[in-house]
Amino acid sequence: MPIEKDNVVTFHYTLKNSKGELLESSVGDDPLEYLHGHRNIIPGLENALTGKAIGEKFTATIEPENGYGQYDDGLVQSLSRSEFQEVDDLHVGIQLEVEDSDGRGLVTVTEIKGEEVTVDGNHPLAGERLIFEVEVVKIRDGTAEELTHGHAHSPDGHHQ
Repeated sequence: MPIEKDNVVTFHYTLKNSKGELLESSVGDDPLEYLHGHRNIIPGLENALTGKAIGEKFTATIEPENGYGQYDDGLVQSLSRSEFQEVDDLHVGIQLEVEDSDGRGLVTVTEIKGEEVTVDGNHPLAGERLIFEVEVVKIRDGTAEELTHGHAHSPDGHHQ
């Protein structure tokens, strides 16, 4: 069965950046499972998985526009430390959930200088060329409930 829209796909992956540095891997752990065709993973990887079969292994190079987008300098801003009074352990690298006119999102604190805190709203992998080594482990049809919800459920029916 080749992977197509509305299939639940289970796969192992190893993700590296364009320098060949390991970023993350599911190998030796649980594989990733998602509902194909419902934008639950980055578009470039979903496109690369389309048509693949169980047992297939391949490498996919994903450009930023098909991954986490280009890096946007406009998503970096300096704020007053006083805006973080409710954050107990403010430090470089912490990710914080924020809400603005566009909805909720995450920002990463990238610098703290005195009373000035710099935050970056870009995804940590924005602007990166990503190299995925993939092995397709399982393919099944999505259940009616999964299709209604737009994402895969675990074998016991719970949300993932």
